[in-house]
Amino acid sequence: MKLTSPAFTHNANLPSKYTCDGQGINPPLEIAEVPANTQSLVLISDDPDAPMGTYTHWLVWNIDPQTTEIKENSVPEGANLGKTSAGKTGYVAPCPPTGTHRYLFKIYALDIKLDLTPNAGKDNLEKAIQGHILDSAEIIGIYQRK
Repeated sequence: MKLTSPAFTHNANLPSKYTCDGQGINPPLEIAEVPANTQSLVLISDDPDAPMGTYTHWLVWNIDPQTTEIKENSVPEGANLGKTSAGKTGYVAPCPPTGTHRYLFKIYALDIKLDLTPNAGKDNLEKAIQGHILDSAEIIGIYQRK
């Protein structure tokens, strides 16, 4: 399974367009080589370098396994959004208070569709996918505020 972006390469700078210094919209992502028996995809984006512990920026589940791209400033049709560390759903733009931070975009192929309540948080999502991950991939964007 592969996760890439036409906007940035793995372990390279995340363009400011996708941060609080720009438009604050989600970057485009491309998904490839999804296992044939996948029932749904899950996307988790977080910042492990946040001062108070890992900060969740975006949770999306029940993405159609036929999805090959997530366009910028969009959510795949029919997908569910979870609650971020900001206490809201949807993409929360990177906005590191100090230093350089890594922003992980992780995609998981699951053998089930998830039955989670809307606005579920990362802990509930991670528990729900345990034992159901067929494959996964990630891309990391680096960002430091101007």
